[in-house]
Amino acid sequence: MTFYRRNLPHLQRDGKRHFVTFVTRDRWLLPEWARDIVLESIRRDDPLRYELDAAVVMPDHAHLILTPAIDELRRRVVPLFEIMRAIKGAPARNVNQKLERHGAIWQEESFDHVLRSAENTTAKLLYVLENPVRQGLVRIWQEYPWTWYRPFPNPYQPPLT
Repeated sequence: MTFYRRNLPHLQRDGKRHFVTFVTRDRWLLPEWARDIVLESIRRDDPLRYELDAAVVMPDHAHLILTPAIDELRRRVVPLFEIMRAIKGAPARNVNQKLERHGAIWQEESFDHVLRSAENTTAKLLYVLENPVRQGLVRIWQEYPWTWYRPFPNPYQPPLT
């Protein structure tokens, strides 16, 4: 288990799923093409740095459910702050280049929470997937193009349709 603190407390538990939220700076609204870039960045390091269970990129924030991977070369679990730096860094550069601007796209810190049970994980998965519906962006979550999830391999888990 790893704990560190900046402005928010951060707890990372090895082998556990984590729910992560990160927000644009000043709640700036990402254009649709920028959401494509962000989702691609989120998917890029799955399964190298983490196993991604779900992601949604909203106009001004994103939610993820992931499990940090083991870095065999360094013989350690990949730290969440490294995962988030990679996820947020590449899209920020690409978006700034395309807009011919400089400066932060994201708030400095992310909110993260360790998921402690299968029930909690299922509830958070539904929370992530249903976020565009709650925001009034789509009628059903499957219509939202910046949503991705990996079906759980549990045969007792009903499909999310």
